[in-house]
Amino acid sequence: MKVAALFTAFAATANAFAPSSSFTSSLSVSQVGNGNSALSMAMERTYIMIKPDGVQRGIVGNIISRFETKGYKLAAMKTKQPTAELLNQHYCDLVEKPFFPKMRDYMMSGPVVCMVWEGKEAVTTGRKMLGATNPLASEPGTIRGDFCIEVGRNICHGSDSVENAEKEIGLWFEEGEVLSWESHSKDWIYE
Repeated sequence: MKVAALFTAFAATANAFAPSSSFTSSLSVSQVGNGNSALSMAMERTYIMIKPDGVQRGIVGNIISRFETKGYKLAAMKTKQPTAELLNQHYCDLVEKPFFPKMRDYMMSGPVVCMVWEGKEAVTTGRKMLGATNPLASEPGTIRGDFCIEVGRNICHGSDSVENAEKEIGLWFEEGEVLSWESHSKDWIYE
C-alpha cells in the first residue's frame, strides 16, 4: 500500500514539472492485474534519418533491424533526395555555421532514408542507440560506434527532443504518410 502511494506522489510531482506538449513523456500510474500500481511512460515518436553515406554503404537494413529488435514500431519510411531548401529548414540552427555549406552538399549527394519510429521514450533511446555525434566518441554497440569513423560521415540523424521530432516529421513527411497501427507484438514488449 505504501509503495502505491509513493508511486502516485512521484507521478504527480513529475507531471507538475513536465512540459504541456501532448507528445511529451509523462508518468502515469496504472493498475496491474494483482492490484499493484506500476509506472508507465507515454509513447513518443522520433524522426530518424539515414544519411547518404549509410544508404551508399548498404547498411540501411542493419539500422532498421536495430530499432525493430529494440521493440520500436515503424510508423513511416521513405527514401528522399533532399533539396537545399529542405536542408536549410531542417538544419536552421546550423545555417550560419562555417561548416554548413559543405554539410549541406554532402546531404544532397545522394538519397536519405526518412523514418518515424514510435515507442516508449523513443527520442532519448533513439539518440542513445545512434551514439555520440563524433563516431570516435561513440560506444561500441551503438550505430555510429559500430559503423563509422568520421563526424562528417556519421550515418544517421536522430531528433533531439519530442518537440523537434514532431517538427522534423512534419518537414519530411506529408499529411497521411505517417501511419497509426497496432503491432501484434505490443503486449510482448510493454507491460
